[in-house]
Amino acid sequence: MKTIMKGLAVVVLAAAACSAAAQIEKRDVHIAVGGKTALYYLPLTLTERLGYFKDEGLNVRISDFAGGTRSLEAVVGGSADVVNGSYEHTINMQARKQHFQAFVLSGAAPQISVGIVTAKAASYKSPKDLKGLKVGVSAPGSSTNMVINFLIAKGGLKPTDISIIGTGAGATVIAAVDQGRVDVISQTDPAVTILEKQGKIKIIAETRTPEGTEKIFGGPMPAASFYAPVEYVKKNPGTVQALTNAMVRTLLWMQQASPQQILETVPEEYTLGDKAMYLFAFNNVRPAYSKDGFFPEAGARTTLKALASFNPAVKPQEINLAETYTNEFVKKAHAKYGKKK
Repeated sequence: MKTIMKGLAVVVLAAAACSAAAQIEKRDVHIAVGGKTALYYLPLTLTERLGYFKDEGLNVRISDFAGGTRSLEAVVGGSADVVNGSYEHTINMQARKQHFQAFVLSGAAPQISVGIVTAKAASYKSPKDLKGLKVGVSAPGSSTNMVINFLIAKGGLKPTDISIIGTGAGATVIAAVDQGRVDVISQTDPAVTILEKQGKIKIIAETRTPEGTEKIFGGPMPAASFYAPVEYVKKNPGTVQALTNAMVRTLLWMQQASPQQILETVPEEYTLGDKAMYLFAFNNVRPAYSKDGFFPEAGARTTLKALASFNPAVKPQEINLAETYTNEFVKKAHAKYGKKK
């Protein structure tokens, strides 16, 4: 009898495993990201390094591009499935009649700072003083580009009043400043913190914290997220749920992790040769990570308002914000990991 019961138990467990596996439509997922070494994308790196994608039954491949627009292009072109990038792209793409949806938020604030090189800092009084300057962003059209566009709009300037130069992220940003190729940078950490601490730039605006973000944008500004074409989300809900589960698990882990644990988990080359500075930069931006993965409705409205302020192609009355993000997968992820909202 015991043997029969054991056999039944094995069959039941096997059936349950098969059922769980059947829920994942695509086990092989290709994620495109723009500047993976930046702290902006730390949750992605941690999810990968902690093995949480594998725990959810996924085989994830990550391709790193020079900026958010390049990673988006990879998905638009069909060479990648999902973007880990700024939420705002879902709105920009809808304005172009291409429909994308974000399904888990990892960045509650953009973590982007604008710094002017020290030699020109004395002449800077307000955003209008940036006219005619060369601004280094990760890639043209990226969220770093969006932040500088919004900032100069406050000074009455248009995007054409500055010169945008793609510098990538990380060490290439530092090189662009050192070589005098840019006058201003709109970039993420740890590069910004390193340049600031070395006295090479002066910060004139920052979104490292919710407070700094509110000061610039007037409200919360959702940042890094997983997003994909709406059709992909509809056709692969099990895959999308698994990706969301893995990311939410990371965000919960980050709430408890010490800076030292973070440092031990990321690849050493991401610290740009200065672990102490990397930790300092991490502590600077720690409040900018989402605690739970949920998208705030107010944040979507702030993003739409910001984009419309400098991009005439984005017409608020024509944008369906409800389609640009969903919290349904995050709710289920929290149900799995014991936290509900």
